[in-house]
Amino acid sequence: MTGITRMASATGRRPQGPALTRRMVLGAGLAAVALPRAGLAAERRLTAGPVIAQILPEGDGTTAMLGLNGTTPGPDLRLRQGEVLDVMFENRTGAASALHWHGIRIDNAMDGVPGLTQPVVEDGEDFRYRFAAPDAGTFWYHSHNRSWEQVERGLYGALIVEEPDPPAVDHDITVLIDDWRLEETGALIEGFGNRHDFAHAGRLGNYARAIASVTHVRRGDRVRLRLINAATARVFPLEISGVTGRIVALDGMPLAAPREIGEIVLAPAQRLDVIADVTGTVRFDFPTRQGPYELGRIAAEGDNPEPIGGVVGPLPAARVAPPAAPTQRLTLRMEGGAMGGRHAGDDIWAFNGISGMAEAPFARFARGETAEIVLINDTAFPHGIHLHGHHFFELDAGGAPGDLRDTTLVAPGETRAILCGFDNPGKWLLHCHMLGHQAAGMKTWVEVA
Repeated sequence: MTGITRMASATGRRPQGPALTRRMVLGAGLAAVALPRAGLAAERRLTAGPVIAQILPEGDGTTAMLGLNGTTPGPDLRLRQGEVLDVMFENRTGAASALHWHGIRIDNAMDGVPGLTQPVVEDGEDFRYRFAAPDAGTFWYHSHNRSWEQVERGLYGALIVEEPDPPAVDHDITVLIDDWRLEETGALIEGFGNRHDFAHAGRLGNYARAIASVTHVRRGDRVRLRLINAATARVFPLEISGVTGRIVALDGMPLAAPREIGEIVLAPAQRLDVIADVTGTVRFDFPTRQGPYELGRIAAEGDNPEPIGGVVGPLPAARVAPPAAPTQRLTLRMEGGAMGGRHAGDDIWAFNGISGMAEAPFARFARGETAEIVLINDTAFPHGIHLHGHHFFELDAGGAPGDLRDTTLVAPGETRAILCGFDNPGKWLLHCHMLGHQAAGMKTWVEVA
């Protein structure tokens, strides 16, 4: 592609790999890919298979992708807190697959990790996922088999668990943010599993968009924006204009006190909820040294004659026990990659000198134990570390518990401690959500008895 301009990250460091082009980003709208909504708590089917998507702007070429129920992203699934989600996953992709329900603290057998919690779902086979949703919040679902390829090809969607008494808003809007590596024709550039990508920042796209479930609002409307970074590798700094409001949740977990919006940074798989009042066209911009790159917008047309107004208050508190004193203290060191040191593992990346899934878990816990895990990034690249089946507290420099998350971004050379109450029995994956890093060794597992 021509005219590629290197972009700066929110921290001032230049991202690795292909950059996004000004023509492509500024051409990105919000309406070209549909986000169908499902009814509450209804039995449903998710049929995975080939789709043709309008990823590039209307009038440009289409893209052969994978999708669910005929669209990519897949259906925006919604249910109420405490309700049961009952899904028959029908795999018609031409390859083995499975679905992981990201961030939901569910029964281990429903977690969707082939080889650890379930057998792989072969092409032509079906698998029934059925679980109660214990937490209200913004979650998502995505392939967990060859995920570095199948997620990039479009096998994902939003999973929204609504509060029993949700906050008053005029629009509850899902915003999925993603990037793709495309030819000028719109065709996906192949080369999935590229070892160069795996050893660096992952498969970074040259085209990105914010895909919203609503395309028009009114000035004065109160909106809930549910932001989801669905990219396989790119960390998205993000600025939102055209609204005044507060951040109310991270990774599906409500904040005790809502925060100013400011500049946002979302690692792959992280989510963020904003409740805000519309002041004009809502824009989602990628900030760079050359100025903002527009990822997408929601048009503001007309005025709301009876705006909700008032202070944005906190959401109902999460049903997560307050942090207890740790019974185990552990260290997880990230090693390898390009420009990284040698390690004892047998692949590009390693945790504590081990690449990939060892026979023995990284740690075993009795149900109810609390562990402090020190994450040390000894590599030249950022990593978004995700723990399945649980949320954890990020600890500040003084050791005090801060935000509740299921995915934490650890910068190169950074050390971060997390505190987790392991109260969900089963075998749970712990991995980097830069999915090429996971594929090339940066994954392990824990067991809760």
